[in-house]
Amino acid sequence: MFDGNFRAGFEKGIAPVGKKLQRIGVSPDAVTGLGVIMAAACGVAIATGRFSLAVLLLALTGLPDALDGAVAKAGGRAGPRGAFLDSVSDRLSDGLLFAGAGWYFLGTDTPRLVMLPFGLFIAASLVSYQRAKAESLGFNAKGGLMERAERFIALGFGLLFSSLFVATLWVMFVLTAGTAVFRFVKVWRQASAATELPPRTARTSRRRQARPVADLRQRAEARAEARRRRRA
Repeated sequence: MFDGNFRAGFEKGIAPVGKKLQRIGVSPDAVTGLGVIMAAACGVAIATGRFSLAVLLLALTGLPDALDGAVAKAGGRAGPRGAFLDSVSDRLSDGLLFAGAGWYFLGTDTPRLVMLPFGLFIAASLVSYQRAKAESLGFNAKGGLMERAERFIALGFGLLFSSLFVATLWVMFVLTAGTAVFRFVKVWRQASAATELPPRTARTSRRRQARPVADLRQRAEARAEARRRRRA
C-alpha cells in the first residue's frame, strides 16, 4: 500500500539527504549495512523485553533502509548489485526482528507464542518472494495491506504500547497472510492470461513447430540459390 501510494513522493523528499550523504563520502553499501546492525540491536532489545529502546532502534533500522537507495542514485551507483544487496539485507533484518520477538516469548508464561513471529516471518517472506519472482517473469505483484513499510509501522506501534504487543502481532500475521494470498491470486491471473493464446496464434505456432528443421533448411538453401541465379 505504501509502495503504490507514497513511495514516489517519499523518495523525492529524501533525495536531498541522499545527495548530502553521498557528497561526504558515505557509500550506499555502508548505509545498508548500518540498517542490518540496527535491526540486530533492535532484535536483542525485543528479546530482552526493552520495548522502549526497541522502538528507537526500529526507527534507526528503517532510516538506513530508506536512505541507501537515495545515496546510490545520488552517486549514480544504482544497479542490480545494490538491489540484490538491499533485498538480501531486508530479509535478514526481518529475520532478526522476528527472531527477537520469538526469543522474548520463550521467556514468558506462553512460550508457544514463539510460533506467532515464526509464522509472521514465513508470511512476510512469501510476500517478498512472490513480488521478486513475479517481476522476474514479467508480471506485477505489487499491492496488499501489509507490505514491509506497514509491518515496520505496526511493529513500532506494538512495541510502543507493549500491552498490545501480542494483539498487534496477530493483526500483522492476518494482514500479511492476506497480502500473500492477494499477490498469489493477482500473479496467477496474469500468468493464466499469458498462457491463453488466441486460436489463430496457437494454430500458427503449432504449424511452425511441426515443420522439420531439415525442411526449413532446404527452403532457405533454395531461396539462396535462386538469389544467386538472378544475380548471375
